[in-house]
Amino acid sequence: MLELYQWELSQYSEKVRLILDYKGLEYRKIAVTPGIGQVELFHLTGQKQVPVLKDGHRYIVDSTEIAKYLDSEYPENPLLPKDPKKRAAALLMEDWADESIGVKARKALFAAISQDQNFRKSLLPVSTPDILKTMVEGVPTDFLNVLGLGVGFSPDVINSAIASLRQDLEILTELLSDSPYLLGDEPTIADLTVAGLSILLKFPQGPYLDLPESLRGKGLPILADNPDYEPFFTWRDRLYAQFRKPLSGKPHAGSAPTSIQID
Repeated sequence: MLELYQWELSQYSEKVRLILDYKGLEYRKIAVTPGIGQVELFHLTGQKQVPVLKDGHRYIVDSTEIAKYLDSEYPENPLLPKDPKKRAAALLMEDWADESIGVKARKALFAAISQDQNFRKSLLPVSTPDILKTMVEGVPTDFLNVLGLGVGFSPDVINSAIASLRQDLEILTELLSDSPYLLGDEPTIADLTVAGLSILLKFPQGPYLDLPESLRGKGLPILADNPDYEPFFTWRDRLYAQFRKPLSGKPHAGSAPTSIQID
């Protein structure tokens, strides 16, 4: 069976999970613990970042390379159109989404985590021990703000990312205004990439992620609650209902804020 080394809230891991489900492939998730787990992953693959796909004795790193590998080795339900121009457009849009939505959504989410202790704790997987949840919740906001500056997430950078995300969502909403998918009548890697990378803007409605049930459909209010972008998130949830397998077992229950506040 395929094995996916991943983090639950990694957008790029979610991109691969969605691709695997779209192709109807069975796989086992292996959660990589930040720190020690990344060291172990480095020993296996030569790098520390998730996602990493294991197929037999072969390790494939990077979500784009994983997608290409899966399309080559498991051609059923192809990710790329046969038409050369559409194929090029799909790859171009996938690359754009990786570098645009993928990067900017993390900056916007970091701002939310920094400012809301309850939300910070709610984002942890349901299986996280209570003592660790309490530790995460108790991290001082000022410390996280300083940490954000240290990694280049200044208020100006975050505000710029949010403004750019608004433009991205406007463009995507327009592209989908008269088409079921971004490039026409058939889904491609572009659709699956955009959908998977958008989870940090607004979590999917269904039981797809190991998060409290009350977080479903919630997100950054400046984006997730904006009616102008509702068609995009409706499309994204419809795509999830079509292709993404729900978590096995009963839906998780838990408590969480109704929205993520960014000042």
